[in-house]
Amino acid sequence: MGSAAGTSVELLVGEYKATLYSVGAAIGSLSFQGRDLVLSDSGEKPSSAFLGKTLIPWPNRITQGKYSYGGHDYEAPINEHSTGAALHGLACWIDWEIADQSADSVTFSTTIAASPAYPFTLNASVTYTLDARFGLETTIRARNVGAETAPYGASSHPYLTCNNRPIDECELSVPAGKVLEVDENLAPVQKIAVDHAGLDYRVARTIAGQQIDHAFTDLPDGKWFVDLHDPQTDQTVRMTSNEPWVQIYSGDNTGRIGVAVEPMTCPPDAFNSKEDVIELEPGKETVFHFQILEV
Repeated sequence: MGSAAGTSVELLVGEYKATLYSVGAAIGSLSFQGRDLVLSDSGEKPSSAFLGKTLIPWPNRITQGKYSYGGHDYEAPINEHSTGAALHGLACWIDWEIADQSADSVTFSTTIAASPAYPFTLNASVTYTLDARFGLETTIRARNVGAETAPYGASSHPYLTCNNRPIDECELSVPAGKVLEVDENLAPVQKIAVDHAGLDYRVARTIAGQQIDHAFTDLPDGKWFVDLHDPQTDQTVRMTSNEPWVQIYSGDNTGRIGVAVEPMTCPPDAFNSKEDVIELEPGKETVFHFQILEV
């Protein structure tokens, strides 16, 4: 295994097979009956597409890498110079430790140490559990072990795929009523109805020719799901979660053979807008779930 992925753990349960990586506590691969359900990461070199990475303590972008919290101003390192943003948190390139492992599960753990960009200390873990019926369940936990309340958000970055078939030949369904408009730097502007934005996927339809890199909300209460369906093979890959946001990206930098489906606790630039930011008090823990399966 290439050093970019760290330690790999393989789970095999029923007809599901998953490979998990310690760097970024990432989903390296997931298949059912030999059919890929997510874009695979070989682990040979760092992926600029953030394949399967865990995104904490914020998902998506902090505009210009600047935010204020508790009366203080902070600057996070800009790692996406095309938009001038601090992208996808601080944990993607950490080599997490294996805290627990069994035949059907692995837990990675790490500490997000206080820094000038984020002066709060979190203990975090990601548990992947593979089930013969329900596919791969991901649970991200974070506990504030510092003395001050911390702003927090979480997500993960898998790309759903129907066995690497072109997404322009697939159908996408997203049960969201609103979408976050963005400017030329992908910074949030305003929420609008999905039909007004031309991004209404509440009824499954093809995504041929459409570029998507947007955060969707106004999702159903409780558990919701996003489906990617290939009419030619009749394969359907499903992401389920109960979080209030989901980022959809049409995978233009990965050849449009997978769609990034990222459930999020908060929208892009939430550390500035304060919308749905988790206020994680000292000693408190927050938990985030999603599942990927073939249906």
